[in-house]
Amino acid sequence: MGIELTSAEAASSRLGISRSSLYAYVSRGLIRSFSSPHDPRQRLYALDDVEALVARKTRFRRPTAAAATALDWGLPVLETSITRIKDGQLFYRGHDALGWARAATLEDTALLLIGGLPDEAFRLPSRLPRDLPAPAGGMHAFISNAMRLLSEPVPKEMRIVEVAAILRLMAAAASGADPGLEPLHLHLARAWKAPQASEAIRRALVLCADHELSSSAFAVRVTASTGASLRNAVISGLAALSGPYHGGMTERVRAFLEAPDKVPVPNFRHRLYPEGDPRTAAILENVPLLACDGTILRAIADTAGGTPSVDAALVMLERAYGLPRGTAFTLFSVGRSAGWLAHAIEQRSQARLIRPRARYSVDEGPPSP
Repeated sequence: MGIELTSAEAASSRLGISRSSLYAYVSRGLIRSFSSPHDPRQRLYALDDVEALVARKTRFRRPTAAAATALDWGLPVLETSITRIKDGQLFYRGHDALGWARAATLEDTALLLIGGLPDEAFRLPSRLPRDLPAPAGGMHAFISNAMRLLSEPVPKEMRIVEVAAILRLMAAAASGADPGLEPLHLHLARAWKAPQASEAIRRALVLCADHELSSSAFAVRVTASTGASLRNAVISGLAALSGPYHGGMTERVRAFLEAPDKVPVPNFRHRLYPEGDPRTAAILENVPLLACDGTILRAIADTAGGTPSVDAALVMLERAYGLPRGTAFTLFSVGRSAGWLAHAIEQRSQARLIRPRARYSVDEGPPSP
């Protein structure tokens, strides 16, 4: 299972609480409980959950420490109604994302995440530039194309048209062509000459659409809180996504899959999914994996427990269908732009500037010789 378990006595002692309080934490979903493989009458408890509660209680007792760690997988720093991650599951506005991805398109998902847009938002034409860039090849080319298209001056449009235009611009940055009114997953599959991959592309776009307060989503919200345009907010998301520890993870995964004996093994796990990223299996459903990728996927499940992060799924999808190199990052970016738009619009509706404080630390400089 890949989860370290502990007894009720040890969990209660570690938390400094009674057994009844421990059971209350379990009933509230704060600590996962499992049957003992040796005695079905005995319950064991997830040690990761126990330690997370210990750390949380420590932060609450020390407000300065709580504030200092809030930006490092710590306490929630803002409220959102867009996406929730709980008990290893991903929800889009209350909908199980995996169930939603069985039939929904990225356009459907954008409407769900943003909320308040009419159903015809993506049935209206958008005015895209005539001189679209050449199809993107790789992460940096795609980012360059997308930023260029998003930076071009456009006539003022209604919000429903602007949202659709931004998503189509992101797809055009990858394909080099105007998607028009064609569903984006079909447009990309056609541009990449891989119609057989259209369903996998659709699922990947939907399951990459949002992931709570990721680094790029936070960057988008900070930008949107200043009153910046939706396009500039999306540009800030692209800039954050370009880093090696966020969107650049797909490049590291690909390098490993291409030369597993020469490249260091990347961290395939996601901290929000102790039992494995549920999006991976959904994206790779019915995908004809390369034999070597299938072997690595099974090895990860056997050694680490659960499935690897979505980055591995996207790269394996790219390799399975022979899609252009860098498609994994493109799929992540185009899909995530739907969530960025939702975060930008939600943040702007709050009419509040995001402006945290910094704790000053005196730098005494290098020691004297």
